[in-house]
Amino acid sequence: MIRAARRSILLVFSVVGVVTVMLFLGWWQVDGPGRPETPMSPSSSGLPIPLYKMDFQLTDHFAQTVEPESWIGSPTLVFFGFTYCPDVCPMTLANISGWLEELGDEASSLRVVFISVDPDRDTVQAMADYVSNFHPAITGYRGTAKQTAKAAEAFNVKYQRISSESGYAVNHSASVFIFDSKGDFVSIIDYHEPREFAVPKIRRGLQVQ
Repeated sequence: MIRAARRSILLVFSVVGVVTVMLFLGWWQVDGPGRPETPMSPSSSGLPIPLYKMDFQLTDHFAQTVEPESWIGSPTLVFFGFTYCPDVCPMTLANISGWLEELGDEASSLRVVFISVDPDRDTVQAMADYVSNFHPAITGYRGTAKQTAKAAEAFNVKYQRISSESGYAVNHSASVFIFDSKGDFVSIIDYHEPREFAVPKIRRGLQVQ
């Protein structure tokens, strides 16, 4: 019994140790000293390039044509998804709304960009109707298939259309990207990341004016 208990304790410590190392390595590469200072291209770092290096156009839910350079000047959160998404997208946008409410006046200059990966169904009106369910700081953007692919490449976002008997869905990256007011990439908030970790990351992006 004692030997079995010792093995169980050792197993628990081993699992905790492995998880701790993985979390540390993730922090080191994304937020810590191992993070690239200035990601130059989508293929070189796996992270988004700065907004001022991006070259694409989208249409916002007010029917205005927008380029990523127009987001420079305000700290910016960027999330990719689609209006037919059953769980990940509404959950993430609800989380973003909660983060903004917690930040209060601190987030008054924050811009939130929600880019559709479903150009066939997500029209301007569909995006406008969808984002109206969340915080008013969130703006929906859509583009043609080519424009969407170009935007996703700049952010290193992966997405794939999956057909089914009832139609199709779109698998996609579910992270939220943070950029400071100068357009430089700051950090990533992972899907389901606790609020106590997400909000400080956003505050770090708000500090650069």
